[in-house]
Amino acid sequence: MSKFLEYLLIAGFIAVLLVVSHWIGQQAYAWMPIEATEEAQKVDALFSFLVSIGAFIILGLVGMMLFSILFFRAPANDYSEGHPSRGDIKLEILWTAAPTVLVLWLAFQGLNIYQQLNILGLQQIVHLLTPWESQPAYAVSAVSIDEPPKPAAETVDVFVKQWDWSFRYANNVISPELHLPVNFRTRLNLHAQDVLHSFYVPDFRLQQYVVPGRDIEIVVTPIRIGKYTLKDALFSGTYFALMDANVQVESLEQYHQWLAQAEQEPPTIQNQAIAEYNQPPKTLFKSGWYTIAPNQEVIARQRKVTNDT
Repeated sequence: MSKFLEYLLIAGFIAVLLVVSHWIGQQAYAWMPIEATEEAQKVDALFSFLVSIGAFIILGLVGMMLFSILFFRAPANDYSEGHPSRGDIKLEILWTAAPTVLVLWLAFQGLNIYQQLNILGLQQIVHLLTPWESQPAYAVSAVSIDEPPKPAAETVDVFVKQWDWSFRYANNVISPELHLPVNFRTRLNLHAQDVLHSFYVPDFRLQQYVVPGRDIEIVVTPIRIGKYTLKDALFSGTYFALMDANVQVESLEQYHQWLAQAEQEPPTIQNQAIAEYNQPPKTLFKSGWYTIAPNQEVIARQRKVTNDT
């Protein structure tokens, strides 16, 4: 086989790999939940790119191995060694530079998405004392706490505790549901009232730790009207599985209508953990493990407690 034909076949194989890998990467969008925010679109685009790269690498390696097995098999009783690839400077540079550039690009894209969330209040989470320093080195967030927050159309205070979520809106409206206006930036002020929790909405591609004693702010821009589910991504106790809350993305008009109605008739939905706590045990023996009894107050009665917080 001539060199020209060999190179032509290799180029054709690479072209087919690129097309197939791109197609597999596009299929990756269907593997994820609905894209409900601008941030989710960018996360999914990055995920699709990673799938395409992974498909290109695995298909390329498998294709190379199959090609070698079919056309470069050693004859019987041939135990000689093949041509070594050591000392090939061009090859060394290629497989060192390519992953380096790829990793740096991925890091830049991840930082870009992170900064769009405008997360504030994460300074001095980890205290590290290096051997050559007398003062601890602090792990800080990518966004400085001194940086002015990005403008947002709405601001919602999010309170989480064992085992429920509550949300405070304008005019001190308290609700067990998170309502967001579509196509408007909304700033969420996250407050943990007892232990470490995690604010996680899969459709938003957003997961943020909520640290006790810290006021953490994030910005989210919903782009799709619908009903979603907020979860606590950290195990926080016996009734952890019940720590769900509805997230309603609606038009700005519907959002203001809901606010007006909620101000006149505060919600009275009871904590789901209370019903579970009051049920008789379904096991023959009690474990005796310590657990925190759910708060017996309904959401409507938490207005004063939350405001005082």
